[in-house]
Amino acid sequence: MTVAAIIPVDKRKSKVLLEEGFAFVLYRGELEQFGIREGEELGEDTFHRLLTEILMDRAKERALYLLGASAKTESWMRRKLSGEGYPAEAVDYALNVLKEYHYIDDRAYTEAFIRFTCGKKSLRQIEFELQQKGVSKELIRSVLEEFPVDEEESARGLLVKRLKGRTEITREERNRLAGYLSRKGYSLDVINRVIREFETSGSLE
Repeated sequence: MTVAAIIPVDKRKSKVLLEEGFAFVLYRGELEQFGIREGEELGEDTFHRLLTEILMDRAKERALYLLGASAKTESWMRRKLSGEGYPAEAVDYALNVLKEYHYIDDRAYTEAFIRFTCGKKSLRQIEFELQQKGVSKELIRSVLEEFPVDEEESARGLLVKRLKGRTEITREERNRLAGYLSRKGYSLDVINRVIREFETSGSLE
């Protein structure tokens, strides 16, 4: 492996770019300790020492810090650590440790997300947001079988907030409400049922 460039990140750290197409971040003292210089070879033994003595534990600590704010999916954490300059071996090590102790658990994350949002969002919106967070379609479907989403209930809740206690709407307002629910991901059938329910009874309670 050849060191293609050493680019300062701040006063203390630099990104080491290798000709093989990947990079990692080290402190200035670590560059000197391991004799890493631009244009020179980085031996396999030296790279292995970097991984086992520094980068693996640092990736694990960084992942734990990121989990302090909120739960994360495995895919999100992998992208984050890779984007911050941790080699694949260090990222794999960190994720394996976190999964072993259930700090990262995509199924538990998906269950919690669905339970929290099922009364506030449409099924389509829930599925889209979970996929954006890196949860697989297969896992989403599996969890939804166990925790089904009542779309009519959540659509009613959104309409109640939108109507603010009103008991009648005009045709123009009906169209606006239908468009609002459609943008939230609800199907035409669900939209028509909850609006018709309101128009019939003057209430969604």
